Amino acid sequence: MTLPSPEAPRHPLLDESPLPYGLPDFAAVRDEDLEPAIRTAIDDHAAEIAAIVATPEAPTAENTVVALERSGSALDRVLSLFYGLLGPDATPARLAVDRVVSPLLAAHRSSVMTDPGLFARVDAVHAALEAGELDLDEETERLVRRHHRDLLRAGAALDDPDRARLTAIDTRLAELTTEFGENLLASTTELAVPVTDEAELAGLPESMRATLAASAADAGRDGWLIPLGLPTVQPITAWLDDAGLRRRVSEASLARGATPGHDNTPIVLEIVRLRAERARLLGLGSHAEHVLAVETAGTPDAARGLLLDVVDAAVTNARNEAKDLLGGEERELHPADWAWESERLRAERFRVDDATVRPYFELERVLRDGVMHAASQLYGLRFAERTDLAGYLPDVRVIEVFDDERAEPDAGVGLLLLDYYARPTKRGGAWMSSFRDQSRLLGSRPVVVNVMNLARPAAGQPTLLTMDEVTTMFHEFGHALHGLLSDVEYPVFSGTSVPRDFVEFPSQVNEMWARRPEMLAHYARHVETGEPIDAELVERLKEAERFGEGQATVEYLAAALLDLAWHSLSPEEAEAVTDVDEFEARVLADAGLDVPGIEPRYRSRYFQHVFAGGYSAAYYSYFWAEVLDADAAEWFVERGGLKRESGDRMRREVLSRGGAIDFLDAYRRMRGSEPSTAALLRRRGLDSSVVGGRRAAATGRS
Repeated sequence: MTLPSPEAPRHPLLDESPLPYGLPDFAAVRDEDLEPAIRTAIDDHAAEIAAIVATPEAPTAENTVVALERSGSALDRVLSLFYGLLGPDATPARLAVDRVVSPLLAAHRSSVMTDPGLFARVDAVHAALEAGELDLDEETERLVRRHHRDLLRAGAALDDPDRARLTAIDTRLAELTTEFGENLLASTTELAVPVTDEAELAGLPESMRATLAASAADAGRDGWLIPLGLPTVQPITAWLDDAGLRRRVSEASLARGATPGHDNTPIVLEIVRLRAERARLLGLGSHAEHVLAVETAGTPDAARGLLLDVVDAAVTNARNEAKDLLGGEERELHPADWAWESERLRAERFRVDDATVRPYFELERVLRDGVMHAASQLYGLRFAERTDLAGYLPDVRVIEVFDDERAEPDAGVGLLLLDYYARPTKRGGAWMSSFRDQSRLLGSRPVVVNVMNLARPAAGQPTLLTMDEVTTMFHEFGHALHGLLSDVEYPVFSGTSVPRDFVEFPSQVNEMWARRPEMLAHYARHVETGEPIDAELVERLKEAERFGEGQATVEYLAAALLDLAWHSLSPEEAEAVTDVDEFEARVLADAGLDVPGIEPRYRSRYFQHVFAGGYSAAYYSYFWAEVLDADAAEWFVERGGLKRESGDRMRREVLSRGGAIDFLDAYRRMRGSEPSTAALLRRRGLDSSVVGGRRAAATGRS
């Protein structure tokens, strides 16, 4: 097979965009063009792989491994465009394309990764490297090892029948994960809670009522409509004085992924069984073992042990918090009431509530004087709006990012797209993704996007944020910086292309600047008066930080341990599970996390991270990364806070290197010492005297 002729007619979406930084020309994108473009790109990539395999010269790093790294650029380009649009704007037409192309892509990837001719060439280069016969730079050595490892993990060394079965499993998993996401999006929209009696909205600020009225109008309904976010606990319940409405919202949240026509129950069970079978084909005991082998944690037991180490302390704190919230009443706290009771007590005890705080957090000021200011101080970056460049929707902004200390000051680092407001076609949550990754090999600079689901204010009104939403902005911007500041040769190592339990470290440590007193003084100004946030209020915010940490930790641990439990099953154990609810209850009880009033942050039927995202067996990674984050946050403080010298070190050792590093070694070089869990315990206010009691029970826990 030969490569297509350069003169052959091309589909317009496959060619390089002529816009700055290769920003896609979104105005030229038609949904009907997406599937043909993806099919053509798959064929092109298959031809490129065939050409590598057919190369008559002996395998070398350049003609085999680097050639493999160069291949598929058109496919990467069109998929970055397609999935970059699908997440924030999943129109029916795009969902239909996804249903068709997901199994095609899975089959293609499996075909490439299990190609015996390709593996033979890569294996020969790897053997020569291990024998000391190659003189390669450090990043290219890492590239050879990375591709060899990935091919082995994909089943390239299997015999023909097992390779065929693996391809069938991968194809079916692609169909199932797509269906899971579609069901979740549909049921989340379907279960939005309507309100026709305004009296039920007691406790809700007028600005939020206007937002709910706008949501109802957009959906063609009268009254008000409460849309649902991704986690179990819906933030709006902290405001709703009406217990009946709080329960309706809670019940709707828990019902997602289980409604008629959108039931994810059989999908969860089939995904778990296929992942277990896939792991056995690859010679491993479980899907978790397969996933964790390339994470910094190393093994499921290590990840599970980290979580179980803090269960007792978290549960103790949570039970004490419940007693505190109930004020001595002899009853169990209902899950729908926890956020409301907590907000009341927090406001009373610390004189801090969202109604008091939100006027100080206007979106634009938080962005410019907070998020971007911190990045400028730490990394010397400058941000300029590009009104001449269009995002994929009218309310998506395009920002050009500059490094003022570059030799060519007018040469930008990359583009940052901002998509902050919720819409019915946007999946829940907040995330960073990229339309283009940095790579010196391909001569590309990054184009990244930050996405959130903020409620759109009524016309003419400012967008006011909660402290949690401010923290999320800083978090996602940390991911964006990881992509923007990447400086690697090979795209496989670019930006956030790192293990799941390391990728959250840069984003989580960036959260620290949201609450630093010097930063709050800079960006937190009253939306009406312009007055800076009062120092006393800042101190009360700081005092209130640990409030509710027990409950928050328990709900997170519950979700993370559910993920590990599902994905630690052998094929026989997975086949034996037929009742999702019973399995969840058993896992939580075994871990001691069946705490009255606290639901897991995600239950299985709407656990998008692990059943429709890239976090299967890796949801623990947020906690693992927080160990590094808390430790690094103390390091920043020790060095004077928002100092350029510290930012430069973080950039040099971590952010610029992407996946081209040994991750814990890079952290040690930055920090100057081993990471310690002590800082995390201090941050969460957990009693270290009761930490570690469950680690012995980690091995073999289902």
